Amino acid sequence: MNFAIQPPETGILSSLQARLDGKTKPLGSLGRIEEIARTLGLIQQSVTPCIAHPEIIVFAGDHGAAKAGVSAYPQDVTWQMVANMLGGGAAINVFARQAGLALSVVDAGVARDLSDLPEQGIDDTRLIRAKIALGSANYLSEPALTAPQVEAAIAAGAALVRERAAAGCTAIGFGEMGIGNTASASLLTAALTQASLHDVIGRGTGLDDAGLARKHALLEKAWLRAGAPREPLTALSEFGGPEIAMMVGAFLAAAEAKIVIVVDGFIVTSALLVAAALHPAVLSYCVFAHSSAEPGHRIQLEHLGAAPLLEFGLRLGEGTGAALAFPLLATACAMLGEMASFESAGVSGKEG
Repeated sequence: MNFAIQPPETGILSSLQARLDGKTKPLGSLGRIEEIARTLGLIQQSVTPCIAHPEIIVFAGDHGAAKAGVSAYPQDVTWQMVANMLGGGAAINVFARQAGLALSVVDAGVARDLSDLPEQGIDDTRLIRAKIALGSANYLSEPALTAPQVEAAIAAGAALVRERAAAGCTAIGFGEMGIGNTASASLLTAALTQASLHDVIGRGTGLDDAGLARKHALLEKAWLRAGAPREPLTALSEFGGPEIAMMVGAFLAAAEAKIVIVVDGFIVTSALLVAAALHPAVLSYCVFAHSSAEPGHRIQLEHLGAAPLLEFGLRLGEGTGAALAFPLLATACAMLGEMASFESAGVSGKEG
């Protein structure tokens, strides 16, 4: 699990700023679009960055604690939603198509053999089989993942991103599917931000008040059993799911390859917390798409010093927030590459 991640060289920033300031507009008048443009140019070390072969990878996995009642939905929904994604009918399919993004779905650890999915309407060329287990163990009574499973998941996530880097991908987003994974993300967030566990637990897929109280009680039990771990790989082993562990490797490999990473919501950011604790420079390659309605996501973003682009009240997951943000990146690149300068357009600049 050795990754060589260095923050981008900053020498190009003056050239980027000069190019931005020379466009036919008042200084700084495009606000955060200019900020995105600087970030992309810095990552790609270019005054004309580009979004090439963009993709959303959705990692799917199950959680042993789901059957104990940490979610409003049964565990079978994980594989059923994977089938829905392969059939093109999930929200992430719609959003990815709208944004012109490739979409892959990874079986990181779904608690079912996906070889017998219904044939009608299923595009299994979209499915990547990388299963490390039939779901995680129940963290209420034992660590969710063994150390070898964590290592295998991180390696598998890294391998998937390295393949895309070799094919010319310059921007990538990650999504997830796994019943119970907001609970896992809550535990990881408490462990790695040192926030109160109570403050990072939300309603997930829509728990009512009784369900939310049950979720609090169950996660407190898991927290006490594990001894409130703070070391990132230990916390990942204690509480993570296969899809979260695989995203850790994907984050690290993307940063190593200097790919722009569009960060989705609460569960995806829990994987980033682990990755950033291992290699802080990974954050230099991240653009934060949105602020989720899950309370723990705001705590994650504050801990990471992140300013999300969108505030839409999303809490679906799947990478939907990342897909919505991708057009803003493409727009920032187009502005840098296509917008006229005062000189080229013959427009007078600011006086004085």
